[in-house]
Amino acid sequence: MKIVTCALALALVGPVLLTHVGPVLLDRPALGQSSNALHVCHAGSLLAAFTQVEGEFKKQHPEVVITDTSGGSVDLVRRFAAGRLECDVLAPADHLVIDAMLKPARLADFSIVFASGRMVLAYLATDLKAKALPVSGAFAPPSSVPQVGAGWYDVLTAPGVRISGAHPFMDPGGYRAHMIFELAQAHYKVPGLQNALLQHYQVNVADPSASAPALGKDFSFQLTYEHNAARTATQDPSYRYAALPPEIELSRGGEFLDSPVSITIPGLGIPGSAASVTIKASRVEWGLTIPTKSRNRENAVAFVASLLGAAGSAALTTNGPAPMRPARVTRQDFDRLPQALRNLTTKE
Repeated sequence: MKIVTCALALALVGPVLLTHVGPVLLDRPALGQSSNALHVCHAGSLLAAFTQVEGEFKKQHPEVVITDTSGGSVDLVRRFAAGRLECDVLAPADHLVIDAMLKPARLADFSIVFASGRMVLAYLATDLKAKALPVSGAFAPPSSVPQVGAGWYDVLTAPGVRISGAHPFMDPGGYRAHMIFELAQAHYKVPGLQNALLQHYQVNVADPSASAPALGKDFSFQLTYEHNAARTATQDPSYRYAALPPEIELSRGGEFLDSPVSITIPGLGIPGSAASVTIKASRVEWGLTIPTKSRNRENAVAFVASLLGAAGSAALTTNGPAPMRPARVTRQDFDRLPQALRNLTTKE
């Protein structure tokens, strides 16, 4: 499936600010000049882990003022490229966002893959529409997670059922859901399944003035990251999630790695950049970079070192997604890494 358009939509998840992001100042330090500031921009799915890492970093560097911005990864990248958001560290939910969007625009010259996970199907045990979902196995995460049974997609395409997700042009969670739909059609060999699932897909737009759409009320199913689902399950006794077949869940294995499935989304929207970019279906892996325009590079390198070290490993193990130790870079990117980060990564 390929989607190309010039119209942009709002992301499912708007920015979450842990400290106030004020207007752009004209007297900021010159490029490359370090200050006591650090602007960390990351996927919303990293919020819990990064909050913990930032707390540990502040203990070691009390003089550094951290500004944290989280949200839809593609949205963050576009805002950064347009000069509307300052980022010294950028960590999207898909490392390919860096490779496909920032590197060609010379806004980044390396990407580090540091965490992994998978997509799961979430629902409420109390939702009448979800009660028909065939699953096998006990729900007792993390030791036991049920598996969807045969015909699960028939329940998702039943009349009146809605599947919630982010906009695929704004967030990897959104385009990964669309990729799963296409992979499901190919795997089960059901003509029209992708389109049937898309007809039930509901983009939930962040609106601070309105209450957020609710699972079990405004929609019955959601494709989400497992670590997010696991955290919600500890807070809501009726919350459930089930594993999808390995061929389509975008995890460590699966035939999707050899598939032609991809999605084409609008580019950065800045002069000289491509009007659209194509992102291939790949494993669910989070990436990060220190943008070439970082104004606080020394602080950024120190923060990434902390993230790739013991503090980051502890935070990711506790909150998810799963840390990759050591983190991974391409051989070409390894030579572009700051020296302090090289012994924390491995060349693939």
